[in-house]
Amino acid sequence: MQFRDTIRYRIWLTVNLVVAMTPLPLLADPAGDDSWAKVTEDSRAIRIETAELEAVIPKHDPKHWMTGIEKGSFVDKATGFHEVGDGLMVVDWLMEAGSDAEWSQQVIATDGNGVGRYSWYENETDPARREYVRMAHGTSHRKRMVEGPQLCHRMKPVEPEIIRGKDYVAVKTTYQFEYAAPGRKPGSRWTQLVVFPKGQRFFVLMDKIDSVNASEEMFLRNDTPGCVRHEQGDTFSEMYLSYLSGPQGLRIPSSEFFAPFPPDLKFGYRRDMHQLPKSFIRAYHLRDKATGKDGPWLAGLTLDPSIVYEAWCSQRPGGIIVMIEEVYGRPIKAGQSFSAAHIVGYFDTIEAMHQTYDRYQGHTAVSVNPSGWRLEK
Repeated sequence: MQFRDTIRYRIWLTVNLVVAMTPLPLLADPAGDDSWAKVTEDSRAIRIETAELEAVIPKHDPKHWMTGIEKGSFVDKATGFHEVGDGLMVVDWLMEAGSDAEWSQQVIATDGNGVGRYSWYENETDPARREYVRMAHGTSHRKRMVEGPQLCHRMKPVEPEIIRGKDYVAVKTTYQFEYAAPGRKPGSRWTQLVVFPKGQRFFVLMDKIDSVNASEEMFLRNDTPGCVRHEQGDTFSEMYLSYLSGPQGLRIPSSEFFAPFPPDLKFGYRRDMHQLPKSFIRAYHLRDKATGKDGPWLAGLTLDPSIVYEAWCSQRPGGIIVMIEEVYGRPIKAGQSFSAAHIVGYFDTIEAMHQTYDRYQGHTAVSVNPSGWRLEK
């Protein structure tokens, strides 16, 4: 028995020594656990769900627009409120300063769906259309398309890339413009990178343009954070613009938006006409339509104020507040790039928006890798 026990002991000791000397597989860092975010993809869209947020990014056949976060899909889990416009961070044209009156009718979409132009006030002879152009775009600052299509509703189906890191989930979408104004060539590349950080009620977004054309004032137009649909202020109680009316910003009651007005009448910003602000925050205070009680703020933070070329907050006919923002608006050569970085999400107070802004301000780009995401200048 003693001999057998000795042999058993030696076998036991040998086995345990081998096990002890064998390298163990590294356990996943808790921060790298991807169970905090559920990503669902089908042929139409990508859905992101965390403990804090829900969001959908369309691939084709969107509920409203093709770019940015899909209409009505951005949900704040803490309060149950959601976006009340037509989507968030929706991208429009690649444009520049100047009038297209002489050649706008020559810009034809390659898909055969008619004229793909940015129509300005002086082009219009029909009174109804002329008034629409005035209310939609104003008449004080002429601009024209460099390349098309208008991505938000003319972009063909896309196949975004899903990227996961230790503390984020990201979706990257790219698209090349298909046609151009006379004297220009198509092919500039738009890239939108949307990053959902772990544990946050916001996402981080970058829009980037790699240009194949030169321009003296090229800019990309988007909605930051997005438009607001309402009937006499039933979906929001007030608007906040940090860059107007001094360092405290401007709080605007919803009643200011009961009647339509053009973008160059009030609540507009132009880099060449305003002092550079410390921050560039645009937010609306959500309201419960059933009870009238206020919810959280839905805010868009453009992290480098100097990147904003022009922005407006205007009421169009039909109950829609347009929150258009144009970024860059500087000279560019063919082969060069520009980008803007934003944070979009839910905040309980204006002070909370500014705290987040102060933490991340001064950046115009976003990058991701397996170890994490970061903002860049």
